[in-house]
Amino acid sequence: MRAWAFHGWRVVAACFVIAAVTWSLGLFGASVYLQAVTAEHGWAISTVASAITVFYLTSAALQRTVAGQIERRGPRPVLAVGALCMCCGVALIGQVSHPWQLYGCFVFVGIGWATLSTTGLSATVAPWFERHQGRSMTLAIMGASVGAMLGVPALLHAVSTLGLSRGLGAAALVAAVILLPLILYVLRFSRPEQLGLERDGGSMESQPSASRAALLPVAESGRPRILLWSAASGFALGLMMQIGFATHHVALAMPLMSTRDAGLLVSATGLTAFIGRLVLARIVDHVPVRMLAAAAMVVQSLSLLAVALWPSVEVLIVASLFYGYCVGHVTTLGPVVVRREFGAQAFARTYGSAATLIQFTSAMGPAVYGFMRDAFGGYGPGMAIAAGVTLLGALCLFAGGRWGRPPSN
Repeated sequence: MRAWAFHGWRVVAACFVIAAVTWSLGLFGASVYLQAVTAEHGWAISTVASAITVFYLTSAALQRTVAGQIERRGPRPVLAVGALCMCCGVALIGQVSHPWQLYGCFVFVGIGWATLSTTGLSATVAPWFERHQGRSMTLAIMGASVGAMLGVPALLHAVSTLGLSRGLGAAALVAAVILLPLILYVLRFSRPEQLGLERDGGSMESQPSASRAALLPVAESGRPRILLWSAASGFALGLMMQIGFATHHVALAMPLMSTRDAGLLVSATGLTAFIGRLVLARIVDHVPVRMLAAAAMVVQSLSLLAVALWPSVEVLIVASLFYGYCVGHVTTLGPVVVRREFGAQAFARTYGSAATLIQFTSAMGPAVYGFMRDAFGGYGPGMAIAAGVTLLGALCLFAGGRWGRPPSN
C-alpha cells in the first residue's frame, strides 16, 4: 500500500480541519468573545474571563471520560457530540443578556473543547501510527494554527459586520456544516485493524528488530510516575499561561493598536505557530521531545518578560511572533511525550489522566490574567508573573526527564 493511500493519513487530514475549526471557536475564539462581549454589554473583563474559565474547567473534568469513550466506542460518536455542543455554545454566547448566562454557554463550549481539542484528536490519531507517531500528531494539531490565522479575523469580521448575535450564530452554523460530515464519514474507522492493517499501513513484523526496539516506550524500564507527572505539571503550567495569553491577546493589544491591527497580530502569531508546527513535524520523531518542549517554554518566558518590561507596539509584535512560534510546540508535544514514553496501548488512559491535571490548571489562565490585569491596573506586572510560571513549567519538564531516566547498568 502506498503511504498516501493509508486511511490513517486521511484521519490526520480530518483532524487537521477539525483542529482549525475548534481552535477558531475555542482557544483563539475566546479572545474575540472577551473583547466583543465586554464591548457589547460593558461588563468587567474579569467577569467575562471568569466565565471563559468555566469552559476550560468543564473540559478538564471530562478529559478522562473523553479518552476512555474514544478508546471504547471510537472517535466518531464522541467527536460528533462535541461538535454539536461547541456550535450551540458559540451561538448562545451572542444571545446572553446577563453575566450568569455566559457560564451555561461556556459549559457547552467546554464539552466541545474536551472532545475536539488535543486529547480527543490525539486519541483519534494514536492507534494509526507507530513510526510516524510524532509527525502524525503534529500534523493533526497543526490545524490549530490555521484557526489562529483565519478564524480570529473571520470571527472579528463577522461580529463587527453582523453584530454579536448574528455574527456568532453564522460562525456556529458554518462550523457545524464543516465538522459533522467530516466526523461522520472519515472517522467511521477507529483503528487500522478494522481495515486488516497494522499501524503505519503495513506490518510491524516486517520491521527490523532494532527498529522495533527503538519504538519501545521509555517508561517500560524507567520510572513512569516521575515521567508522567513531571510532564503533566510542566505542560499544565506552560499551557495555563499560554491559554491566558491567547484569551487576552486582543485586549492586551487594543491600547496600542486598532481592533483591525489587533486581529492581524493574532493572525500573524498564528502564522508563526503554523511555521513552528511545520518545523516540528519534520524533526519531532528524531529529537528528545521533552527537552524540546522545555526549550520552547524558555523562549515563551522571555517573550512575556519582554512585553512586561518594554510595553510598546514594536516589542509586542516581535514578542508575540516568537511566542507564537513556540505555541505549537507546547500544545502539541504534551501528547507526543506521553505517547513516546508510554506507548500506544496505554496512551488513551495515561494521557487522559495527565490531561485532567493539564486542563484543570490551564483552565485558570484566562481568569488569572483577568484578575491580575484588574488588580494591577494593566497587564505589565501580570506578564512578568506569567513569565516566571512558564519558566517553572520548563524546569519541571527538564528535571522530570533527568530523574525519570532508567538507571545506568
